[in-house]
Amino acid sequence: MKSSILGVAAVLAAATLALTGCSNSSGSGSGSSGGATTAAKKTACVILPDTESSPRWESGDRPALNKALTAAGFNANIQNAQNSTTKYTSIAQAQLTKGCGVMLLVDLNGVGATVLAKAHTAGVPVIAYDRPIKGADYYVSFDNEKVGELEGQMIVDGLKAEKKDPKTASVVCMSGDPTDGNAAYFKAGALKVMGAAGIKCALSPAGTWDATKSGTEFQQAYTTLKGNIDAVWTANDANNAAIITVLNKYNKTVPTSGQDASVAGLQNILLGKQYGTVYKPYQLEAKQASDVAIALLKGTKPSAPTTQAGVPSFLETPILVTASNMKQVFDDGNAQASAVCTGNVAPKCTAAGIS
Repeated sequence: MKSSILGVAAVLAAATLALTGCSNSSGSGSGSSGGATTAAKKTACVILPDTESSPRWESGDRPALNKALTAAGFNANIQNAQNSTTKYTSIAQAQLTKGCGVMLLVDLNGVGATVLAKAHTAGVPVIAYDRPIKGADYYVSFDNEKVGELEGQMIVDGLKAEKKDPKTASVVCMSGDPTDGNAAYFKAGALKVMGAAGIKCALSPAGTWDATKSGTEFQQAYTTLKGNIDAVWTANDANNAAIITVLNKYNKTVPTSGQDASVAGLQNILLGKQYGTVYKPYQLEAKQASDVAIALLKGTKPSAPTTQAGVPSFLETPILVTASNMKQVFDDGNAQASAVCTGNVAPKCTAAGIS
């Protein structure tokens, strides 16, 4: 666990050197069933969930996982379900038919559990990646309850900055998809911190990871409360961007939260429309997951430092980012000034030392 990121680039460089020196052994004590080919035993099968909930899956996780696994001498079969549980299931079936020595699954609306059962039947160990899956052999993610705590603190601090009493503030709570295990952790952490400050959610819509639907849910909440809203706890940047669009329509600015350090999130922070974002450098997660997958492909079982819901877990530490320390995201290479510092955001970037 790390309390801060001391040079993501340095970590990646060290990781690449370590991985390059790994054995090309194809054995796996808990890998594919007895009839599996050598190629199958040397293959890590990965299923990513979509391209909508975060740009990280394709631009970050895919190349990072592929690079680490292939550098260690293994094959990487990485597919994206495009937000379809049907496609997720068909991808998994095709991968298992072709052969996998280990599977890394980012759950999508609960379908990960079904695929996990099929993988275990085939003798293939499963790493739940980023999102929890009950019964997985390992879970690699960030400390997601801590993510929620940081988001909740944004709302508490934002209200205080506005000189508003948290105990009497009208706060709308916009969760992620209730079928996603991480969404529950985010919400639990946020409610823990906000509750300690005396905040009660004025309204809590069902929740979704679809930004358009989240915007609709918030519009309904705004109408119900007749615009009497002092802050909005939102689980991620993408949903929050849709919520800010609704607030902009009414010329209203209140403290809001998010995570992922996305382009939209960083821009909204600089424009004063979002208090902060939770920064989770995907490189740390991808490196850890690759390390675990490589160990399993080599026939060893790594020891996890903790457990979550009974699953051996590796949980990285998330970072709260505001305008004051945002430069770190750019310095780490996880945001580009050319994408963020456009239009009316450009002078805000200059003021924050971002170029």
